[in-house]
Amino acid sequence: VQLQAYGGGLVQAGGSLRLSCAASGRTGSTYAMGWFRQAPGKEREFVSAIVWSGGMIHQSDSVRGRFTISRDNALNTVYLQMNSLRPEDTAVYSCAWSGGYRIVDVTTISGYDYWGQGTLVTVSS
Repeated sequence: VQLQAYGGGLVQAGGSLRLSCAASGRTGSTYAMGWFRQAPGKEREFVSAIVWSGGMIHQSDSVRGRFTISRDNALNTVYLQMNSLRPEDTAVYSCAWSGGYRIVDVTTISGYDYWGQGTLVTVSS
């Protein structure tokens, strides 16, 4: 499975950005797709995830109410709409794919099998 993420950039505080991540290859067994981020000097942290079957959404408290994850099953694409951005949201955002017929914790790094390259989001104050 290959993941291609795009949509990062520079935005002022209070602004919005939309990230996209398209999965290709053997995606027939998609369980979930998610977004993580890593700020300079910090560990990678969970942002949001969506389970493909049923659409259950998981979000971190830090982005709840500001970020919205969605999916397009036909395009094997996951989106992250980020509103009311803050300087502390500055990070490299990476998408991830979890597959197989099993239940995993989609809020953890270990719950994913493939990762895309990151896209940088910079929020200026």
